[in-house]
Amino acid sequence: MTLRTALLAFDYPPSASGLAVAAREIAESLLEAGVPVSVFTLDRVGRSQENGVTLVGCRPAREGAGAILRRRAALGHLVAPAWFRRAVMAEHRAAPFALVEATNWYAPGALLALSRDLPLVTRASTPAQGTGAVSGPFRDRLDGRFACALEAFSARAGAGLIANTAEHGAAIERLYRLPPTMPRTVIGLSLPPERLARAANAPYPGGADGPIRLLFVGRPEARKGFDLLLEAGALLCAEAERGGPDLRLTLVGIAPGDVAAAPPALRERLALPGRLDDAALDAAYRDCHLVVAPSRYESFGLVYQEALAFGRPVVGLALDASARAFVGEPGAGALAPEPTAAALADALRPLLANGALRADLHERARAASGRFTRASLGRETKAFYERVLAERRPGVSRTGRQA
Repeated sequence: MTLRTALLAFDYPPSASGLAVAAREIAESLLEAGVPVSVFTLDRVGRSQENGVTLVGCRPAREGAGAILRRRAALGHLVAPAWFRRAVMAEHRAAPFALVEATNWYAPGALLALSRDLPLVTRASTPAQGTGAVSGPFRDRLDGRFACALEAFSARAGAGLIANTAEHGAAIERLYRLPPTMPRTVIGLSLPPERLARAANAPYPGGADGPIRLLFVGRPEARKGFDLLLEAGALLCAEAERGGPDLRLTLVGIAPGDVAAAPPALRERLALPGRLDDAALDAAYRDCHLVVAPSRYESFGLVYQEALAFGRPVVGLALDASARAFVGEPGAGALAPEPTAAALADALRPLLANGALRADLHERARAASGRFTRASLGRETKAFYERVLAERRPGVSRTGRQA
């Protein structure tokens, strides 16, 4: 039986979201591994082809009652899974899929998990709970708890789990209370080949003249450590005013209103280019000395991988398991031991003051890059699909032994 696969994605490039970029990497790596793949996405209508991948828009041309229900608390989270199920099952009846892969985030595959003949593989990203979904007013908490419960149901009803790192997988297993017999694996995501080509041998900014250029890529949220970045930046800019190392901080994806309360010494050292396309983002990586990524939690950490590909040292938090694995273990930057602004500032000071240290960490960052490629992503994902299907065959237990 062919491994023809349906991949569910809320959006897909040219959208620049992390989930969209990951979906493209998964789809194109599977295609390169010989697995036919159709991507079902909510950010468009109709069908198209892109680099050999079939794109199927799941958003109805006329959303009708679904659009109204989507704005309702709790039950509104079932609308997108219903749209995905309708589109996938229509294709499945015409030309069967072997399985479906979906992110855990807001459970796009929840209703497909009920299909007996179409196994669902969940690739775990950051869960809704990790983005503050269960905080705020009562309505928001109710809405978030329903989303979290839907994620857990979808993952438990699925046929297998893919995690980006071992620690991330263990956290997802505990959060969703997955059955111990469920097949699971760890597969790292890749970066686009064209980005790796642009990053190859990117020269590191030299000389001691001018301020040290720092780069942040992300959203203004606590999970990304944006609050710590602003506080640490304010401390370091105040020191620069008194004769300490000077710096400039570029914040990609951040709007002016997000830094309105920052002190003048920090604001005058900020650049806010907004959201950037791939070429402009690559230019920002090439221009900076350091990438500051103080995330409290990442399921994988594509920013870490992008920074390392360009040979840019990363300053982050030891609290995040991915930062420990990808930055701390190879010594490709500096990790603050505590998730505080003071600790983040302490981690940055030696790198701001010492050009030789930055150059050394640049070489370590280059050496740490390239661990994850489309070849490995496609090969390992295909192998896991085959394992999941083999363990579902009659007469074969989930341990792989004959029953």
